Amino acid sequence: MKALTLAHSTIFILCTSLLSAADWNNWRGPEMNGSSSASNTPQSFSTDNGVRWSVDMPGAAASTPIISGNHVFVSSTDQAKENLIALAYDLKTGKELWRHVVAQGLKQDDRSNYAGASPASDGKHVVFFYGTGDIAVFTMDGKPVWKKNIQEEYGKFYFLWTFSTSPLLHGNNIIMQVLQRDTPVHNFQRGGGKHSSYLLALSMKDGSKVYQVERPDEARAEAKEAFSTPVLYDHKGKTQLLVTGGDCITGHDPATGKEIWRWGTWNPDKIGHWRLVPSPIAGNGIALACAPKGAPVYAVKLGGNGKLDDSHIAWKSTNPNVSSDVPTPLFYRGHFYVANNGRKRTHALSCIEPETGKVIWSEDLGVNGKIEASPTAADGKIYIITHYGEVVVVEAGDKFKALHKVEMGPGRNGRVRSSIALADGLALIRTDQKLFCIGK
Repeated sequence: MKALTLAHSTIFILCTSLLSAADWNNWRGPEMNGSSSASNTPQSFSTDNGVRWSVDMPGAAASTPIISGNHVFVSSTDQAKENLIALAYDLKTGKELWRHVVAQGLKQDDRSNYAGASPASDGKHVVFFYGTGDIAVFTMDGKPVWKKNIQEEYGKFYFLWTFSTSPLLHGNNIIMQVLQRDTPVHNFQRGGGKHSSYLLALSMKDGSKVYQVERPDEARAEAKEAFSTPVLYDHKGKTQLLVTGGDCITGHDPATGKEIWRWGTWNPDKIGHWRLVPSPIAGNGIALACAPKGAPVYAVKLGGNGKLDDSHIAWKSTNPNVSSDVPTPLFYRGHFYVANNGRKRTHALSCIEPETGKVIWSEDLGVNGKIEASPTAADGKIYIITHYGEVVVVEAGDKFKALHKVEMGPGRNGRVRSSIALADGLALIRTDQKLFCIGK
């Protein structure tokens, strides 16, 4: 197996210098690709075996719990009170350390709620964001630093569905993307005029604007909407911000937001309902952009400048299993892994060679629930959870081997979307009702 690239090591040094290599400090982990260098992560467990602790969640949410030092941070709803809350737990014991009500509200539609975004931490602060536009920063011990609503300052969100993107930390800044329609969809959005999509950087210190940069696109209607989260990557010593949405993928300078390159489109017919959910991912000099609705995955060669033509496409997938409408792919030990909900109720995981797109293996996981959480990996193991709370552990590498499958709840009425966070000796599994810390 190939070793982790220098690119991801550099990202770790730049972005998580205050954190342990095994912390899971944002929704895609310390390497920003779904993987971690954590060791001894659990393989065999259940709801009553191998559980270090568990706590009841005050409400359902799609956000992934994060780990920073001896803290677990969770963004959640309080369904009874219809509040949006920030929670902190002790990593060793599960004791609740603090909670804050950040905003009022629960949901805009019946498909999701306002607590879809995951927190992010730099080891000194933790940042929470909600689909209402509320963003709040706290110290590790729960002291409020600042709070604001970006809809109030930068305009109403123009989305058909509930907006969700997770904050990204770079240096002393918080980077957010708002890739939206240019005109309102719902009556409650009216009165704000015409809008642009944009990248926004706020100061960690006080929330002041560092930059706001337009991110144009040629998409139509709902295809302008993106629920992805940008990621940082390093290519040949240069760190860039990778953004997908609006039928294109772009690379930016994270310090200024300036666009460096773009490729698109995966939607030449300008289909209007192709909203984008999967985030971009990079590895071995390749960035993946997942077109929605069963369309291919596109592999873009990194290192270009300006508007890129199709000569910069290393490959696009032809295997119907190598597609993703919701889960973000994983890059781990030199391979991409793509989870997909295919036809005939298949739920597949595929292992792919980054440079060529060769499908090394593609296997049905034998689960019943839809996969919308993104796969994660550490210690040679890949972890996946379904809507129904079915957890599958698979061996990473050139040969497919299922290691463990277990039902963690809530069953067929569930809509579990939170990815599994990993650290040394443990895994955090969030269902609709509970947060489990698995590990001895």
